Formats: sequence, structure tokens, C-alpha cells
Amino acid sequence: MRRITVSEVSKTFTLHNQGGTVLPVLNRISLHVDAGELVVLSGPSGCGKSTLLKMLFGNYLADQGSILIAGDEEEVDLVSAHPHQVLELRRHTLGFVSQFLRVIPRVSTWDLVAEPLERRQMDREEINERVSRMLRRLNLPERLWTLAPATFSGGEQQRVNIARSMIVHYPILLLDEPTASLDARNRDVVAEMVQEARAQGSALVGIFHDDELRGRLADRLVMLEATQCV
Repeated sequence: MRRITVSEVSKTFTLHNQGGTVLPVLNRISLHVDAGELVVLSGPSGCGKSTLLKMLFGNYLADQGSILIAGDEEEVDLVSAHPHQVLELRRHTLGFVSQFLRVIPRVSTWDLVAEPLERRQMDREEINERVSRMLRRLNLPERLWTLAPATFSGGEQQRVNIARSMIVHYPILLLDEPTASLDARNRDVVAEMVQEARAQGSALVGIFHDDELRGRLADRLVMLEATQCV
């Protein structure tokens, strides 16, 4: 059963370049997300919403508590998981749409978007069809497909980012302000894609600062209270 279960999770950062100052970020956070559900994190800026998403992806390690990620085959606690387990989850279970594209020099838009499909050893004809369909859906003109996205606009780079992150179906999908730099037309396209992922049974956690979009997509809001955002 696809689900996310976060229990009593806390996180601090130690600033070693500032005398070892300890910065508390999250305190005893708990939430649960089921298959086919989009839970949106809400709370003031700097409250740790993006930090929590990165913990759900295994980028940050919790100081305490548990983060159970259940895909189609097994349930893994990210707090105690071996790094190899985390990498395996990212290949098959965990998808993440960040706010920014990691631009790789000289790698074309086409190759960036195709790479997740190639990792799954899909047929070349199917890869070509799915990549072209995704890029067209996100209104990226063909003249950009063979170019590296380093010089693209912020909105174009974000559409490449979304295409790469959503070209395959992930049982768990994390969304960190995916539409922040998009115009209304492309924002609506991404909203449709999120709704489709939910209809396919993914469990989703997201951050959306657009009130209209949040109201349209969210099944539930989870407010990070002042007592939780230390």
C-alpha cells in the first residue's frame, strides 16, 4: 500500500562555520499520506516546509522519529535506511520536483528528460515518443530540445525540470513549489499532471504558495504550527 507515515520527526542544523551554532528547524512533526491523496504543507516562510520535503526524499537525515515510505513492494524507514536503500527508492518509488533545475553542462534538454526512462531500460521508440509528448505538453518548442538548458529562462528551465521529474510514474511524489516560475497556461498544465498522478494512485506531498492552485489540488492542508517550527 502506497503511503507516507511521518512520526515525531525533529531536525536541527549545526552551523560549523558560525561557531557550531545549533539551529532548530522542525520539532516533533507527524503526518500521514495515503495513495491517491495530495497533502499540502502550509505555514510561514522559513518554517521548514522544504526541509521536511528533503527529509522525505532522504536528502536530510532526521535527528529523531521515523519516516516510513511504502511503495509497491516494501516499506522503508528513511531515518535508519542504508544509503543503497535510499538510492533504490529514488529509482523506483520516490519522485521529487524541486524549485530549481540542476543544469548539467552540455547535456541537452532531450537527454535530461529521457534519462529516467533509459534507467528503466525502456524501448528506444517508446522513450522517443514519451519524451516528445511530454515536452510538447509543457509547451517547450522543438528548437530547444537539442540545447542544454543553462541559458533558458527560469520558466523554461522549470518546465524541463518538471518533464524530467514526471516523465515516469512514481508511487510517491514530492512537489516543492513546482509552479512558482510558470505562467498561467503552464501552471494549469502542471496542475493537470498532478491530478493525473493522484488518479494513478500516487501519494503526494507538496508546497504551493499559489492560494488558488492549492485550493484546487489539496485534499488536506497540514499546518506546521509555531510549536513545531522551532
